Amino acid sequence: MKVAIIGGGAAGFFSAIQAKENYPDAQVVLLEKSKKILSKVKISGGGRCNVTNGCATIKILAAGYPRGEKKLKKAFRTFNNQDTKAWFEARGVRLKTEADNRVFPVSDSSQSIIDCLLREVRRLGIGVELGKGVVAIEPKGEQLRLSFAKEEKTRLYDKVIVAAGGSPKRTGLAWLETLGHKIESPVPSLFTFNMPKEAIKKLMGVVVEDALVSVQSTKLKANGPLLITHWGMSGPAILKLSSFGARLLSEKDYAFKAQVNWINVPNYEAVLNDLKEIVATNPNKLLPNIRPYNLPKRMWFYLLERAGLPDTKKWNELGKKGLNKLITTLTNDVYEVHGKTTFKEEFVTCGG
Repeated sequence: MKVAIIGGGAAGFFSAIQAKENYPDAQVVLLEKSKKILSKVKISGGGRCNVTNGCATIKILAAGYPRGEKKLKKAFRTFNNQDTKAWFEARGVRLKTEADNRVFPVSDSSQSIIDCLLREVRRLGIGVELGKGVVAIEPKGEQLRLSFAKEEKTRLYDKVIVAAGGSPKRTGLAWLETLGHKIESPVPSLFTFNMPKEAIKKLMGVVVEDALVSVQSTKLKANGPLLITHWGMSGPAILKLSSFGARLLSEKDYAFKAQVNWINVPNYEAVLNDLKEIVATNPNKLLPNIRPYNLPKRMWFYLLERAGLPDTKKWNELGKKGLNKLITTLTNDVYEVHGKTTFKEEFVTCGG
């Protein structure tokens, strides 16, 4: 049996290894259109390779995906995150689970994962061919004929696994659509928010550890660390929001208002009580000198300025009006988004 795997990324390598282990007599070959293999693995997790998530149940794991939760539950019963961890550790890659449940190799290097996959491919005698861009798959009797870019010669295979990844445009998937597959028009699904008109960009580099971000006039919301950049906002909270809201934000042409709760405390009364306690215990302290909710210093100074509260004011001078201004700024701060920026070199699509 001749098996072709299209795509030399993590999915392609794993598919090739599984196919060869299940069918040792098969001829298995990996076909990659570029001159590089496992390039996304190399950069994932900031070069450390975020292998999987350490959550304990399939239900929690599936809920972490923006779309296809029900179908994924079924797939995860066959092979899930715990199986992934066991698979790599059985092949000599020691893993660690961090506080936020992200799983990394103990080496903190994506090269550990790359080396493992390459070792397995060599051990099993799987062929790897670079510069092999497949442009068409056609049924030919009981086999499948593959045509290649810039090549007249075609090849026949008994089985073909497509692990070619996403495409930024529907036209990039036309070669699969001709086989009868349904294509959902792809839109970007992992991006940061551009805020060209907002002064908050001057805080670039500041991270707020647990912010709650929502998109006005929608039900979209996400929480987590939020990073201020020189173009706007990024970090897990923003990336999560862009993933779950990919199609809706595309329809808005990436022009909308983002609502930020900097302290992720949605209850007005709870925040009011916390601030009143500061007033009671530190009445004569200046506002800049007491930072509630452990906000970064630069962020706290910026929020005071945004609330129109001078840094010469004392806590006991806030009054009801001042407290309301501060609470509104802390929990209901609104920013205009105009455009998006893809996250580093990674490109993820909704659809395909």
